[in-house]
Amino acid sequence: MRAMIIEDSRLAREGLMRMLTSFEEIELVASADNATTALQAIEEHRPDLLFLDIHMPGEDGFSLLAQLDYQPKIIFTTAHSEYAIRSFDFDTIDYLVKPISQTRLAQAIAKLSHTVPTQESSARRREEEKQVLEPNSKIFIKDGNHCHLISVTEIDYIESCKNYVQVFFKGQRAYLKKSISSVEERLPCALFFRANRQHLINLQAIVGIEESMQQGYIVTLKTGVRLEISRRNAQNLKEVLSL
Repeated sequence: MRAMIIEDSRLAREGLMRMLTSFEEIELVASADNATTALQAIEEHRPDLLFLDIHMPGEDGFSLLAQLDYQPKIIFTTAHSEYAIRSFDFDTIDYLVKPISQTRLAQAIAKLSHTVPTQESSARRREEEKQVLEPNSKIFIKDGNHCHLISVTEIDYIESCKNYVQVFFKGQRAYLKKSISSVEERLPCALFFRANRQHLINLQAIVGIEESMQQGYIVTLKTGVRLEISRRNAQNLKEVLSL
């Protein structure tokens, strides 16, 4: 399993790196000492597992997770026990309070074996996930006690929200416990456009477009919602909407 350490203390970071050498199943691919550099490394390496401190200079560990477009597994490593309950809003394997012992670390890593799917189930899941929906496909969304059956075309946009996405449709919204990247893979690319790290937009829902101050675009949807197209994706949108 490909892992990354995010820890602002150099001594704690290097200590954890040494401890992890005892576990052949863990491949350490990167480390970082703050949320900004961590986000860049995560986008580059896409690790399966994060050893994540909560308190760091600048943004904390929870803020970092809110910016991710997929759901890595998390082992929190922190000197503060009071955040344990909140940590399980994410795909948390364990919550380790510093100083971390080799025995306690081994217990946390042992829990990974219960969360890693078998090869057969992984293959089946990949087969299911790569099936792209048609524009006229119906999708079922269960959000708490509410159930929705909607057409793909009825979705106005989708917004990433921590380890969930919010689906906006027909003046309503519903939560799905999926990453925005996994949802994007199922949606027809001719209909949905990745506006930025947080948003997928139904191109048919766009009623207006204007240039933004950041050299991207601002699009207005039929509901009146205005969303920004990142500078990196602006050229792609121009090509999609051009003759």
